[in-house]
Amino acid sequence: MKRNPYILLPFLLILLLPCCSPHKKNLSEIIKSGKITVITSNNANCYYTYRNSAKGFEYELAEAFAEHLGVKLKVITPAWYKMTSALNKGKGDFIAASLTITLPRKKTIDFSNPYLSIQQHVIIHKDNKDIKKLKDLNGKTIHVRKASSYQEKLQELAEEKLDINLVLHKKVPTEELIRMVAEKEIEITIADSNVALLNRRYYPETRMIFPIENKQSLGWAVRKEDPELLKEINNFFNIIKENGTFNEIYNRYYAGINIFSYLDLQKFSERLETRLPKYKALIKQESKKYGFDWLLIAATIYQESYFQPNAKSYTGVRGLMQITQQTALEMGIENRLDPEESIKGGIKYLYHLYNRFDKIDGFDKILFALASYNVGYNHVRDAQKIALKKELDPHKWVSLKQVLPLLRFPEYYQDAKYGYARGTEPVRYVERILVYYDILKRSLS
Repeated sequence: MKRNPYILLPFLLILLLPCCSPHKKNLSEIIKSGKITVITSNNANCYYTYRNSAKGFEYELAEAFAEHLGVKLKVITPAWYKMTSALNKGKGDFIAASLTITLPRKKTIDFSNPYLSIQQHVIIHKDNKDIKKLKDLNGKTIHVRKASSYQEKLQELAEEKLDINLVLHKKVPTEELIRMVAEKEIEITIADSNVALLNRRYYPETRMIFPIENKQSLGWAVRKEDPELLKEINNFFNIIKENGTFNEIYNRYYAGINIFSYLDLQKFSERLETRLPKYKALIKQESKKYGFDWLLIAATIYQESYFQPNAKSYTGVRGLMQITQQTALEMGIENRLDPEESIKGGIKYLYHLYNRFDKIDGFDKILFALASYNVGYNHVRDAQKIALKKELDPHKWVSLKQVLPLLRFPEYYQDAKYGYARGTEPVRYVERILVYYDILKRSLS
């Protein structure tokens, strides 16, 4: 008798199903496997790539957590509305995506202790003079991301006192809605304060006007059957908040924006189109020669001179890279106002400073070089000695930015080998460069 081969098919499928389903690992299994998978969102706030390197506030926190556990980090980015489902199906081990802790969400997932306070704000174009308070939203159309805490709050307000038309976007991130407000494609959106502040540097035409919710908190999320992982996440946040790692990562993404006005950012945006093209090729060429990211160098030149070749400071420095007479002699620059000489000599000098910080690793090294370019190498070395006395790591920018301003005070500069320095200026200088750099990465990379 000939056997029907399809009779066994259902049984074979049943046997195969467990292999096709993700395994929900607990903490001990994660550590044993040597890998942890984070579920996050692909945007400027959470996770993105730049020059083949992963970036983002949530990504860096997650990476630090993986290092804390002694495992490697894997990243997956399902759609926003699918993250909770992906977690509960075992596709990832935890969510780190600036997720607001809300009661509806707590029904299906468990949250860590809060790690950041935020508040939902109404975002409009700066030219919009009609919306000043909550009741001005009556009759308006508001665009927000579907399955977000913004949707939850707006629906609550609609039930209570507001007559609004709510448009829900399933696959459009909040930062894209902010762009649409900036370009007057839509009138209103809602964003958490941290997201709004980060995007203000890219879209200075937008305004945060008033909150629609009390302060809320962000948390990481785990499956309800994962108490050990949750406990370790809470332990991790306690450690990094105590040792300064959290502030270091936070400041990398959110610090510095308040030192800019709308006009500062608007002028920068305009000059990227009108002035930078004249020098772009040369900046790229010289940056490549010394292994620098040309966008960081362009940000530095803009901070120095706004891309004006005849710029002159009250201190006597001149040209695109604001070079001193002494530096010009050392670098063989004959005419500081010549754009080509200034760019070549300035980048060469920055490289010279960079190499003097041979005990510093990673991105901190260029930040020390930039601070030295502004205030002088010797003052930076003095500040490093103060850091040592204060039991701070003298090779970290997060330490240097704390101690450089102390060189203004007699109790510190009297014992410093090179004396008084306006130590707040190099800190502000570097922070402004980093904001310009971030904008350039978004617009020109």
